[in-house]
Amino acid sequence: MPEKSHIILYIDDDTDDLQMLQDAVQSVDKNFHLIEATTGMQGLSWLNKMKLAGQLPCLIVLDINMPGMNGRETFRHIKSDDVLTAIPVVIFSTSSNEKDRSFFQGDNVEYIMKPVNFSYLVKVAQRLLNYCRN
Repeated sequence: MPEKSHIILYIDDDTDDLQMLQDAVQSVDKNFHLIEATTGMQGLSWLNKMKLAGQLPCLIVLDINMPGMNGRETFRHIKSDDVLTAIPVVIFSTSSNEKDRSFFQGDNVEYIMKPVNFSYLVKVAQRLLNYCRN
């Protein structure tokens, strides 16, 4: 497993989005490793395993619209954990719904709309990696 500071957990049910962000991150910096979870429950399971191993990710990227446990519920679980709450979370979603945006306001969470082209996605990847570098 890569060093703690080079691990990003990406929770999203869309496998195309998972792969595209993986490609974008790798094009920016090959030292970063994306761990992918396709459900909120799977993401929380990864986080619990990583917490036990003492190797937390430097960032959690979270989609909102997922079947089962959605991004809001997953976020609540992360923020209710004394250890996990310290990990920065970026919401990465297609939703432009103001209710979705306002749900995360005040929690020091960045909300990024999913880009439609790869060159913009690379810029997003650079922004995401800054959370891990600072």
